[in-house]
Amino acid sequence: MKNLVVLTGAGISAESGIATFRDADGLWEGHDVMEVATPEGFRKNPALVLDFYNQRRAQLNTVEPNAAHHTLAALEKHFNVRIITQNVDDLHERAGSSNIIHLHGELRKMRSVLNDDILPCDGDIKLGELCSRGGQLRPHIVWFGEDVPAMEPAIDITSQADYLLIVGTSLQVYPAAGLKDFVAPHVPIYFVDPRPSLASHGRLTVIAENASTGVEKVARILINTI
Repeated sequence: MKNLVVLTGAGISAESGIATFRDADGLWEGHDVMEVATPEGFRKNPALVLDFYNQRRAQLNTVEPNAAHHTLAALEKHFNVRIITQNVDDLHERAGSSNIIHLHGELRKMRSVLNDDILPCDGDIKLGELCSRGGQLRPHIVWFGEDVPAMEPAIDITSQADYLLIVGTSLQVYPAAGLKDFVAPHVPIYFVDPRPSLASHGRLTVIAENASTGVEKVARILINTI
C-alpha cells in the first residue's frame, strides 16, 4: 500500500469541542499561553499549570472523535496511514488510528522534571506528587521553548510519503509547519482548513472546508487514485 502521511492540528479537534491554542483574543481557555505552556510559567506557578492541564485532561472525557478522525482511521484499509499530530488529545487513538506521532506530547501521559521517563496519566497531577527519584511530576507536553523530540521520526516519515494531507493547522507554528517541505517534489499535497493560509497551486490542492467534510472529500479523491 502507498504511504499517506497526515499532519493534523487544532482545527480537527475543534469540531469535537476542544478549544484551540490561538483563539481570536490570544488566550487559551482564558489564560495567556506563556503562563501555562512554557517552562518559565511552570517554574513560576506550578500549581496553576498543573490545574490547567488537569482541566484539559478532564475535558477529554466529555468529547468524542468526530467524522474527520473516523475517516482517517478508515483510510487504513486502503493506505499505510501515518498521522503526525500537533494535538495533545487522544481523539485519533479513540477513532481507531494505529500509527500516530504526537509532536507536542500527550495529555494522558506525564513525566518527571528530572527525566524523560513517560508514565500514563488518567487523573489529576497534584503539586507534591513526585517520581521515585523525588522530582515533581508534570504533564507530558512539549511547551514553548522546549525541544520537539519527535521531529526527527516525523521528518523521516514525511520524506517517505506518497501523499500528504494537512488538516486543521494554520502552518504557522514551527518546527511542525516545516514538515511539508520534506515531501518529495512529485508528492501531491492536500490542505483542508476553513480559513486556509495557502492557495491551490501546482501539486497543492486546498479544500476550504471544516475537517469533517474536507477530509471526506480528500478520502474519495485518494481512493479513486488506487
